[in-house]
Amino acid sequence: MNYRHIYHAGNFADVVKHAILALCLEHLKLKDAPFRVIDTHAGIGRYDLAGVEAGKTLEFSDGIGRLIGVDAAPIPPAVAEPLAPYIEIVRKLNAGESLSLYPGSPEIAAQALRREDRLVVNELHPADHATLAATYAGDRRVKVMALDAWTALKALLPPPERRGLVLIDPPFEDRAEFEKLAAGLADARQRFATGTLILWYPVKDPATVAAFYRAIGGLALDKTLRAELLVRAPSDASKLNGCGLFIVNPPWTLKDKLTALLPFLAERLAKGAGAEHRLEGSA
Repeated sequence: MNYRHIYHAGNFADVVKHAILALCLEHLKLKDAPFRVIDTHAGIGRYDLAGVEAGKTLEFSDGIGRLIGVDAAPIPPAVAEPLAPYIEIVRKLNAGESLSLYPGSPEIAAQALRREDRLVVNELHPADHATLAATYAGDRRVKVMALDAWTALKALLPPPERRGLVLIDPPFEDRAEFEKLAAGLADARQRFATGTLILWYPVKDPATVAAFYRAIGGLALDKTLRAELLVRAPSDASKLNGCGLFIVNPPWTLKDKLTALLPFLAERLAKGAGAEHRLEGSA
């Protein structure tokens, strides 16, 4: 519970996660029926990139800063369309070409909601929960909770709307987090079989990620995508070398969009030799 995402807001992992989240939300809006978004590890919603915390690491400069920062190269037309839902939300928070605020996953979702849709954001860290609650106090579509994330997952599924998306994005402070993620996936799938489930994970040691996929291999999930991006070769397990998203019931259009987007992000966000992407699944 000591993790504070403000130090990492807008980094390469956020770019990957939030670009994919925005695409999934846009797909949900194609139908008139209302949907619900559940964010189990929400953070504070909006991040001050000009603040002291973000300034200590400047991780955003190698993330969102490489896409729309002052010195960023233009985004090629081939990937402008799949990046558009995400980039538009980032630009909406910032005046002109400046980059001083960054939207976390609650803000990405809140910006995508229609009047009839709902968002439940859960954050256990006391200070971050207070900030999150204050940020969305005036939005009747948003409910803010402060539960253990795995308890919240059980309590909130299935949603009344029977349509929606669940984002599970642990801080991975706990060595058992991958095991908890696998168990959470099994339970969420059982409770909300029709929902889109998005699980984020870090890539430090590839063997740990491989063990996670072996653990979930017996769940007989027939509609999934695995999207990974490495910003360098994973030769040092103490570093965040990349990240991945495991998506259950992804939008049918998502794989084609990521086929174009992930190679571009791997090149644009690279930090060293061995930067690459991976995209596989039955969806």
